[in-house]
Amino acid sequence: MTVAVEKPRKTGTEERPPAPARRVRTVNRSLVVAAILLVWLVLFAVLRGRQTLSLAAADLTDLHRWFNDVNDSIGANRNSNPLFLYFFNEIRLVIDTLVTFVQELISQPGAGRPVPQIGWLGVVGIAGYLSWAVGNWRVALLAVAGFTFLGLQGLWQESMDTLALTVSAVFVALLFAIPLGVWAGLSDRFHRIVTPFLDFMQTMPTFVYLAPLTLFFLIGPASATIATAIYAAPPAIRITAHAIRSVPETTVEAADSLGATRRQALLKVLLPMSRRTVVMGVNQTIMAALAMVTIAALIDAPGLGKTVVQALQSLDVGTAFNAGLAIVVMAIVLDRVTTAASARADTARGSGSPLLKWRRQLLAAGGVAALVLVYLSHTYVWAAEFPGEGATGSSIAKTAADVTTWAQDNLSGLTNAFRDALTNALLNPFQALLTDSPWWLVGAALVAVGAVLGGWRAGATTAVCVGLLVATGVWSDAMTTLASTAVATVLVMLLGVVLGVWMGRSALVDRLLRPSLDAAQVMPPFVYLVPFLALFGATRFTAIVAAVVYAAPVAIKIIADGVRAVPATTVEAATSTGCNTWQIITKVQLPMSRGALTLATNQGLIYVLSMVVVGGLVGAGALGYDVVAGFSQGQLYGKGLAAGLAIVLLGVMFDRITQAAARRTSA
Repeated sequence: MTVAVEKPRKTGTEERPPAPARRVRTVNRSLVVAAILLVWLVLFAVLRGRQTLSLAAADLTDLHRWFNDVNDSIGANRNSNPLFLYFFNEIRLVIDTLVTFVQELISQPGAGRPVPQIGWLGVVGIAGYLSWAVGNWRVALLAVAGFTFLGLQGLWQESMDTLALTVSAVFVALLFAIPLGVWAGLSDRFHRIVTPFLDFMQTMPTFVYLAPLTLFFLIGPASATIATAIYAAPPAIRITAHAIRSVPETTVEAADSLGATRRQALLKVLLPMSRRTVVMGVNQTIMAALAMVTIAALIDAPGLGKTVVQALQSLDVGTAFNAGLAIVVMAIVLDRVTTAASARADTARGSGSPLLKWRRQLLAAGGVAALVLVYLSHTYVWAAEFPGEGATGSSIAKTAADVTTWAQDNLSGLTNAFRDALTNALLNPFQALLTDSPWWLVGAALVAVGAVLGGWRAGATTAVCVGLLVATGVWSDAMTTLASTAVATVLVMLLGVVLGVWMGRSALVDRLLRPSLDAAQVMPPFVYLVPFLALFGATRFTAIVAAVVYAAPVAIKIIADGVRAVPATTVEAATSTGCNTWQIITKVQLPMSRGALTLATNQGLIYVLSMVVVGGLVGAGALGYDVVAGFSQGQLYGKGLAAGLAIVLLGVMFDRITQAAARRTSA
């Protein structure tokens, strides 16, 4: 029996075989950027020197004069305007009271006493006891040795002034940052609102915080503390929010199922489980505060920063090195103590020490010993004033000065040749391209590059920033700063790729280099200027080299992590096909780390911009000089304020372009 199979009838709607997919052409962004630069170079050759918006150092625009008038008006009405009487002046009074209290406690004579309430012996005892209580005996020994070394340098009072301002600023910052961080961790809406502000605050170089705050709070410790608190708060807010959001949802759900209220869940579950990460946020806040307090010497903040600034201005490398070393020692001590505090519980559990069961008794005994030292330092002059004449510091300063003289006598040929080669081959041509091109040509090129690399939003942001840069009246100085920043960033990325790839491919190299990179990130920006001032003198090149060394650690670590994140199977597959090491790096690991490379460029740019501006103290000129001159010369206050605004605009422009490019690369 056969079964007839009916053939399907053809209809008009019968499916046809799919047409071959058309190849979609993708535009190579590198080629487009190269084309933009080529057009720019051609037009530069034709239009060089026209419409450059150059402005002499002593010249002012209408905007600068308006800023000066606002400053004068505020000064004249400071004690009559209700906004100042009942708001700004009250804030300044509260902060002044806090700072004065801490200074009279550990650094400055007060209350009819020729010495502070707690002298050097008491401060060392408290530092050692607290370091032991939150860390371990090794950290306590480091703290005692570090604080004692500050006295041996002959910088005890300056160091305590810096510590007093840092403690005051961190206290004020954490008073607001921790609650805001908890709120951002609990609320998605608030997290979305606060994140752009935190990005903006962390993009702004340290210099920029100073000028606006002196307008409302005058110069002095109050303005320095407020500026430091504002600058240091974002890390604590961001890291606290991250810590709260990182608590497993199952843990929170378990607390809810047991009937815990939101307050109980926060206090009994979220905060205890986030403690270690929150303490790391406190660590970052302390480091940021210490960096800012030293720079705040420009607005008459007392302490080590003032010593460094005065020494840099007089080119006294020995004194600057001694004070810079004291800042580094204090930074290392504070960093090690807070880092140990975040890991103390885990370290103690893993150590298995038999002394753990006696910890409370030992802490009580140590507390009594610390109180005895405090009493002695409060009562007796020998325990209040650090003994000696600071011979160690004098020896350090003399040695640094001698080394500087030797380097200038014997290495000047090499260092000057290196400086001149890089300046003539890279810096001068690029600076000429930016400063001698018509402003509208530079602006159009920047907008086009921003749109190509980061998309239309980045292009629009760049257009707004360019327009505002023109309005500030310091366009030429901004382009000079942009040239130095771009050159330094190129050098940072070259160094970052070489060392980052090396670290990413070798666990041994990573273990050897990472501690040095971590230590380098602890040092405040001022410290980097001192050795390069000795080698290269007071020039813009000094600021560029210091910026490269300052920014390189973060770029190196990001690139190393990106290279390490490339799947091992991918590398093995490339190896099995016969690729050599160079091909694996250039064809596999670097292309697959493009997101990390772009992020490293973003962070490198921000760090470089911050440092290049600080370099205004050692001959970098441009915007950095404008800001410094605005603090020291009243008639240039408005120009300095406009220069600070220009720095912010450059930072925002760089940040938006590179972040958008990183997102597009990752996608």
